[in-house]
Amino acid sequence: MKKRLISMFLVMGLLVLSLTACGGDSEGSSKGKTTITYWQYTFPEKVTEIKALIKKFEAENPNIKVVAQDFPYDQYNQKIAAAMNAKKGPDIMNLFYGWLPQYQKNGYIQAIPEDFMSTKAIDQFYNPMIQSSKIDGKYYGLPTAVRSLALFWNKDLFKAAGLDPEKPPKTWDQLVEMAKKMTKIKANGQYEQEGFAWNVDGQDYHTFEEVLLRQWGVQPFSHDGKKVLWNSSPEGLKAFEYWVNMTKKDKIGDGKFLQGYNTAFKAGKAAMMIDGSFSIAATKEAAKFDWGVTTLPVREEGGTESNYGSYWTNSIAKGVSGAKLKASEKFLKFLISEDTEKEWMDKVGELPASAALGNDPSIIKDPIYGPFVRGLKNAHATMFVDEAKERTAIANAVDKILLKNAPIDQTFEELVKEQQRIRDDYYK
Repeated sequence: MKKRLISMFLVMGLLVLSLTACGGDSEGSSKGKTTITYWQYTFPEKVTEIKALIKKFEAENPNIKVVAQDFPYDQYNQKIAAAMNAKKGPDIMNLFYGWLPQYQKNGYIQAIPEDFMSTKAIDQFYNPMIQSSKIDGKYYGLPTAVRSLALFWNKDLFKAAGLDPEKPPKTWDQLVEMAKKMTKIKANGQYEQEGFAWNVDGQDYHTFEEVLLRQWGVQPFSHDGKKVLWNSSPEGLKAFEYWVNMTKKDKIGDGKFLQGYNTAFKAGKAAMMIDGSFSIAATKEAAKFDWGVTTLPVREEGGTESNYGSYWTNSIAKGVSGAKLKASEKFLKFLISEDTEKEWMDKVGELPASAALGNDPSIIKDPIYGPFVRGLKNAHATMFVDEAKERTAIANAVDKILLKNAPIDQTFEELVKEQQRIRDDYYK
């Protein structure tokens, strides 16, 4: 009996040692592999490219398995919040940089470890715009790519309106005048064709904040991001009036037309739109007309050039440690490599995030990507504290003006106060 018990204990001991050698579930391991999860929102080109990149990464790192999941944009934040609160969140998540303050505040993400990539090294490697996402001197995510804005124009519609199809507008006044010649409105007041795909929910509110305000001589925010300075000069209201009057007074476009600004452009029903390089692939596929891309207009020729820069970061979830942290860091290193950045630009359309690739002459001279890369030199990434609330506030203000005929000047002052309240709530 004693020998039998000893044999049983030996077998059980060997079994425990065997399970321990495999890593156990506590480190997300399966059959000797460490498994990590990567979440992103559903953007077709990005989803397809991530799948291809994961195959390449797993071939180079056979001991790591990456499971990717994507969710519709309007559900993405809620999915992450629910999963993190249930302790079932992803190991790495792809986040809009404007969301980072809220994610850090909620304890969903951890700072990039200094022994993985120091703050100084990050500053040197990347385009300077990403420094706007530092929180208390630390980075909480690293991007594969960055974005800037440019003006897309429909050469066929220019030609049909008697305009030179190879000469897009250089100033905002020129854009408005050209757009009027290409706008068609029915007798009932509905648009049949837009001269300019004016919008709030797309890229135009970024254009107001970081392009028009600066070109009108107004710095949008204080250097520490705590103060909203839109009304620090009378020029701020003038820039806001100019922007809103594109749709209210000049009637060159409507944000509700054809369910979206880029939908209207791709359908050949909008002569011009402002969008990011991420729209290049979809425009190439959908557009059945001749089109081009140029840098954003200025207030007057030779005047201040400005652009809005943005990016999506790859952030490691709070609580990820041990083997899963090491595997996550390896995948993150792969995602921010220059080889991945080049492939990402080719497949997704977003621009390389590294400063070195951003100065590549072959990219700068490209007729499609070139205007976006040149725009990076004057690009500013807004210092958001709650991107969703800030976007909603400006959309609501515009609706009051357009739908309820509220005075522009009064609404503008109310909007500035609301934007300031959002920042005060965050920083207090």
